Amino acid sequence: MKNYTRLLKYILPYKRRLFEAIVCIIIAAGANLYLPWIIKDMIDKVLAEKDMLMLNVIAAGIVITFLIRGIFYYGQSYLVSFVGERVIIDVREILFKKFQRLPLSYFDRHQTGEIMSYITNDVAALQNALVDRLIELVTESSIFVGSLVMMFLLDWQLSLLTLITVPLVGEAMKIFGRKMKSSGAVIQERLADITALMQESISAVRVVKSFVREDFEIQRFTRENDLNFRAQMKSVQIQSLLTPTVEFLAALAVTVIVWFGGYEVVNGNITAGALVAFLTYAVNLANPVKRISRVYGTIQKAMAGAERVFGIMDMPEAIADKPEAKAMPAVKGYVEFDDVTFGYKDDIPALEHISFKAEPGQMIAFVGPSGAGKSTIANLIPRFYDVNGGAIRIDGQDVRDVTMSSLREQIGIVPQETMLFSTTVRENIRYGRLDATDEELVQAAKDANAHEFIMQLPEGYDTKIGERGLNLSGGQRQRIAIARAILKNPQLLILDEATSALDTESEKIVQAALDRLMVGRTSFVIAHRLSTIFNADQIYVIEKGHIREHGTHEELLALGGLYSSLYNIQFSK
Repeated sequence: MKNYTRLLKYILPYKRRLFEAIVCIIIAAGANLYLPWIIKDMIDKVLAEKDMLMLNVIAAGIVITFLIRGIFYYGQSYLVSFVGERVIIDVREILFKKFQRLPLSYFDRHQTGEIMSYITNDVAALQNALVDRLIELVTESSIFVGSLVMMFLLDWQLSLLTLITVPLVGEAMKIFGRKMKSSGAVIQERLADITALMQESISAVRVVKSFVREDFEIQRFTRENDLNFRAQMKSVQIQSLLTPTVEFLAALAVTVIVWFGGYEVVNGNITAGALVAFLTYAVNLANPVKRISRVYGTIQKAMAGAERVFGIMDMPEAIADKPEAKAMPAVKGYVEFDDVTFGYKDDIPALEHISFKAEPGQMIAFVGPSGAGKSTIANLIPRFYDVNGGAIRIDGQDVRDVTMSSLREQIGIVPQETMLFSTTVRENIRYGRLDATDEELVQAAKDANAHEFIMQLPEGYDTKIGERGLNLSGGQRQRIAIARAILKNPQLLILDEATSALDTESEKIVQAALDRLMVGRTSFVIAHRLSTIFNADQIYVIEKGHIREHGTHEELLALGGLYSSLYNIQFSK
């Protein structure tokens, strides 16, 4: 019930249009209620009494009724669709904003396709419930109530007998509704699994083809698709049982009407026309009950999607600023890790008792085996995660005491796997500083050794580079990322294996751009190729979450420890 109430909160801003829509629905439904009364007058007055005036009135009434019905039907369709679409747009926008503010740990645990499923499949289920089904629900409810009123006007005793089956219908809908909601939850989960698999397989299409695993991926998809089919058929099975159950209970009511109504006509208590009209209203009563039961089942399935959507909305957001947090002033570049301990999971530490200092303008490098904790250190500086113990200070201020935006605005990151947007080169570089002029943008590209190749593209800076920049080479993508970082002009710089995926020629060009970028900035470099950090002011060797040794390149070689071993492995030739 709370999900229904919560959905109403999103409808309230459009309550005027919703009220107008309900008025249109009621009037359009009311026009249908006049038709059985026409049948009554046709039998009792026109056919029995040969009343030509009544015949003319009936003919005019039919035309006017259908004209009114058509006008208000248009009104109901437009207004309900307007409200429903606006609500869905609002929910989708709120959901997208929520995903933007969720912590990185959420994205570490969930696939991209699964996340997309919330905005597509789950919101689409709400759209179906709010637009199409809302019209049907209000229309059939209006016909149900109106038919009931007309039946009481014709014969209150017969109407009371008819209502005996209403509690039975209500209980049946309640039982089946719970089953439909549970079934709907399974369907939404299966759709999320399919979306995740499709996104993953299509994103990795080069890997799939290089290993000739097309048939394997087809089999994976077929399995998930079959599970979705079974979930859908389970839902259909429940829905198919609900409708005949309600129809059977409605048939009992009609049977009572036929027998008792016939008895009343024989005894002269009501006219034949009144009985026919009553039976027509009774059918009008039964059909809405049947259709409402079907709509109710669909809405229950949609509520499963609503629960998933609201579950995301209720999740705690990313690390929040303290109420007393202040904006960080312009950073000078002093950085200190003071006995830092951190773990992605509480019982498994990724870093333990890490301590080091960086002076303004220094280049600090981190090396070590894969999984040692190098990237974790880089993730803690911009506060993508909060430390479990110890503190990180920039210019003497604990990063937890300043606002997140003021901290991250002064940090530039160039990752190993460059993520570009499927828009133009110009817009990708300007992402570093949205208010940058074209002159500043071009200068940043020149400093990143990117201007020359950009000008050779079909439309220069206005060339669209495709999804994730796949129309460019790895070196070109990396240089655009560096231009983006230069345009941001941060005082702190994080380079996470920025050249490890490049060939030798591209590495030289990119490294030259990085060297230019690091001038005057405090830089933290995670290195795979040791040749890129020979000039580092301090090199920290990380192993199993601990600092094993540190010093300059020459000092570490002389030490003959882990760094020396890594150096010998890379340069043994």
